Amino acid sequence: MTVTYVIEGSEVTGLERFWELIGEAVNGPGGYFGRGLDSFADCLSGGFGTPDDGAFVIEWRDHTASARALGHEETARRLEALLG
Repeated sequence: MTVTYVIEGSEVTGLERFWELIGEAVNGPGGYFGRGLDSFADCLSGGFGTPDDGAFVIEWRDHTASARALGHEETARRLEALLG
């Protein structure tokens, strides 16, 4: 059986909110799996909240809204914070 996890792209306001939303989609309210691309890759590989056998789908609704929120401006803000 395939499990579907839903991300509401219209709720993505920045990178931190994205991490919260994916954590909650996979692990339920207040769910957490990490705050970086390595953690996201682990999640997508299975076994970190997702089925070990990889029988899951992530449905990213309204992805154009989240693309705007995660675009150049957010990337620059995040990089400045890391350098700062």
